[in-house]
Amino acid sequence: MGNMELAMWKYVLAWIPMVFIALANGALRDGWYGKHLGALQAHQVSTVSSVVLFGVYIWVVVRLWRPASGGQALIIGLVWLALMAAFELLLGHDVARGPWSRLLQDYNLFAGRVWLVVLVWVTIAPSLFYRLQT
Repeated sequence: MGNMELAMWKYVLAWIPMVFIALANGALRDGWYGKHLGALQAHQVSTVSSVVLFGVYIWVVVRLWRPASGGQALIIGLVWLALMAAFELLLGHDVARGPWSRLLQDYNLFAGRVWLVVLVWVTIAPSLFYRLQT
C-alpha cells in the first residue's frame, strides 16, 4: 500500500467522529429546541448547527492532517459524502426500518428540507479549508 492509500485511510477513519457529531446534534434537536419549534424549523436549525459543527471539525482535521494536494482534499470530501449518505440511508432504512419515501423527504429542497446543504458542505469543506490554510 502506497503513502497516498495510507493517507486516505486516515481520512476515512477521521469520518467516524462525524457520526457522533451528527448523533449529538440530533439529540440536542430532539431533547431541547425541537420541543419548542415545529418539525420543519427544527430540521432547518439542526442543518445550520450541523454545518457549523462539521465545519469546526473538518477545519481541525485539515489543519492537523493537511491533504497532500487540492485534488486529495476534493477526494476526501467525496469519500466523506459517500460515507455519510450510505450511513444515513442504510441506517435509516435497514436499522430503523424507515420507508425510502420518508428517508428521502429530507432531501426535498422545495419542501424546505435542507439536509442536502450538509452533504454539499461536507463534500466541499476539505477543499475549501485546504485552500484557506495555504
